[in-house]
Amino acid sequence: MCLITFFGLLNWADSGNEVALRMEEKDTPGTGEQGEGECPRQEGGSRIVSEIKAWFRDVLFASAAAVFIVIFVIQPVKVEGTSMQPRLVDQERIFVNRFIYRFADIHRGDIIVFWYPRDRSKSFIKRVCAVPGDDVEIRYGTVYVNERKIDEPYLKAEFKDYDSYRKVLVPPGQYFVLGDHRNSSNDSRNWGFVPRDHIYGKAIFSYWPMSHLGLVE
Repeated sequence: MCLITFFGLLNWADSGNEVALRMEEKDTPGTGEQGEGECPRQEGGSRIVSEIKAWFRDVLFASAAAVFIVIFVIQPVKVEGTSMQPRLVDQERIFVNRFIYRFADIHRGDIIVFWYPRDRSKSFIKRVCAVPGDDVEIRYGTVYVNERKIDEPYLKAEFKDYDSYRKVLVPPGQYFVLGDHRNSSNDSRNWGFVPRDHIYGKAIFSYWPMSHLGLVE
């Protein structure tokens, strides 16, 4: 079994180095001492206050943008379990894109996160092997979709099994998912299809441990 756990928001406010863009102008001929009717130059203290206000505004905006992204777009999660080995290991930290499937289709090979159909208090992470309208069958451990053998380079020999699964037609709005560690995965072979409305994100990037740093594919 392979579950995921949410562990709060990240503090992504990036104060950074402010980049100033200035347009240099030539000196105006005849300028000299301050004459009558001219505005006095800004005092040093007022200039510092203005810069502090601008810095605070930028930090506040960056913080708000970061919180918005974390809440509505990118969700950090922790993987629990071994059913997605070797790509994902127990206690691995990854980012999940919660927004992508609002405008993009779910494809075969996507690693998705979803509410477990038998208990929506639990979240699972698996790989999509068949989409609506596909015929899917497993013959002695090899997956066939629409009578074609699926190339699965992400599987390791020691994690394969050699069981068979009868041919089924994936219904509209449903998905057939499997774990990469076929010997230990609790997936569509055990409890059936995943409804579209249970799927809420796609695993996109692993950031811990460092040895797994990179895109989740």
